[in-house]
Amino acid sequence: MDQEDRIALFLDYENLAIGAREHLGGMTFDLRPIADALAERGRVIVRRAYADWSYFDEDRRLLTRSHVELIDIPQRMGASRKNSADIKMAVDALELAFERDYISTFVFGTGDSDFTPLVHKLRELNKRVIGFGVERTTSAMLPPACDEFLYYDRLEGVEIPPARTRTTRPARAAEPAAPAPAAEPEVEVHAEEDTNARDIDSLAVSVAQTVAGMQGSSGGPVSASTLKRTLLRKDPTFNEADYGFRAFGELLRYLAEHNIVELVSGSAQGDPQVSLPEHGDREAAFGLLRTVVTELTRTGPVALSGLKNQLRRTEPDFSEKKLGYRSFLQFCKAAATSGTVDLRWDAGADDYLLTIPVRA
Repeated sequence: MDQEDRIALFLDYENLAIGAREHLGGMTFDLRPIADALAERGRVIVRRAYADWSYFDEDRRLLTRSHVELIDIPQRMGASRKNSADIKMAVDALELAFERDYISTFVFGTGDSDFTPLVHKLRELNKRVIGFGVERTTSAMLPPACDEFLYYDRLEGVEIPPARTRTTRPARAAEPAAPAPAAEPEVEVHAEEDTNARDIDSLAVSVAQTVAGMQGSSGGPVSASTLKRTLLRKDPTFNEADYGFRAFGELLRYLAEHNIVELVSGSAQGDPQVSLPEHGDREAAFGLLRTVVTELTRTGPVALSGLKNQLRRTEPDFSEKKLGYRSFLQFCKAAATSGTVDLRWDAGADDYLLTIPVRA
């Protein structure tokens, strides 16, 4: 029990309800998906929602069943509903932060950038802050301020109603069903698959770079849980589910199968150590570099500029970033350190030149 995160949940309900209604096919905001997501992160001990509840009568009953404390912000004619609710929510959050030391995590359901200073202040107080909101109504300023940010529309259990399609009587009824359009869905599927493949490729690069940086600073393997926290610090909106993986461990196993990372059992069960492969793909990449440079040096030293394209003509999937190197120059310097090639700066050529080492 003492190891669990204690979570306080605050809902800017008008922001969430209107965002869901206007941008998610008219759906009613449902607390269950976010409650399930938070249950995986700790124990929710405070649940508060802020709104003028005379505008959300049905929602009020649903939230009460979920044990949410409803903070009513009644509005006088001409008063700003938005500012009153926001100020009350911020004051209550800070009060809890100072008076309840055992609350370690604050969760804010909103997309409003006005809460960004509050997020910064809570993090100064050593509190973890998680935000969530409807993607299209979330300010670009808010997610980077949080330790983690969840887009409500991407959560497991959120079922967005399909968009309604308009029917046009004469044009579509008069045209006979043509066989040609039948091929279009196949093209769309391939395009979607290509996009997904590119996304996973960029994810692999990001993970490899992160592991390389963490290995460089710590001098050893990195635990999966620490890696996940670091990825979230880099991008609070990161979620492995967006790439088709049910859990972070499943993502790591996929990357290990493709020789992007290596996994070994860690000190804690279910929390393996992650490192970059020291052999295999890296040695193969050095070998590829040596082969290409050997071929090109028949006419003299090889300039670094344009060399990467030469490697890709031989191996189209080559990417130094998948091996944990931030640049092609860094990759070539590592190859030079291993004795695969010689690398030197040439002022006359205003470029690095590569040659094959002369072996005694």
